[in-house]
Amino acid sequence: MSRILFIYCFLFFSCTSNIKIIDKPIVFDVERKQLTLEYLENRYGLRQKEPTIIPKIIVLHWTVFSTLEASFNAFNSSKLPNWRPDIKNVSGLNVSSQFMVDRNGTIYRLMPETTMARHVIGLNHCAIGIENVGGGKELPLTKEQLQANIDLIYYLKEKYSDIDFLIGHYEYTRFEGTPLWLEKDVKYRTIKTDPDTLFMKKIHEATQNLEFKEIPNF
Repeated sequence: MSRILFIYCFLFFSCTSNIKIIDKPIVFDVERKQLTLEYLENRYGLRQKEPTIIPKIIVLHWTVFSTLEASFNAFNSSKLPNWRPDIKNVSGLNVSSQFMVDRNGTIYRLMPETTMARHVIGLNHCAIGIENVGGGKELPLTKEQLQANIDLIYYLKEKYSDIDFLIGHYEYTRFEGTPLWLEKDVKYRTIKTDPDTLFMKKIHEATQNLEFKEIPNF
């Protein structure tokens, strides 16, 4: 372990080797697998036998829901619920992420880290998503969530050496025009603000020694 990483672990009272992740799997049945494979092919031109990814980006989100239960239930179904008409016409695959962080900082793994989740337009084929319960002006993310995100980022970066980028959801369109951007439909975009710039500033300050690449700015 490098001296810098050792100091980080000491200051934040955690280390990747000590991180606690609770498995709380969402439904990933035959239907969801098929919808995921169809998404990879139809949105990205990737025909695969298994819905796997090679992680290159970590994307941080918030759910806006006030509880873990409500957030989990929003992702649990294989098919997109009727209250998401803005993206339903693109694919019937429900939104999801690999991880969810509760307001007390507890980290849950919702699906295998290298299985594709639908959480960020154009980049799902290479992105690991971390959802945070709550968010927005009414329910700002907590200091416990901030710490849990930092710990989880260190864990993922150590485990997957191909991860080069760390972004907030609101920054995803900056990858348009890069080799990582594969979305075929030039009109399929949504405006995002999560998990806000201040949260991301604190995240980047705490993970600067991981030397993530600069986000493209076309």
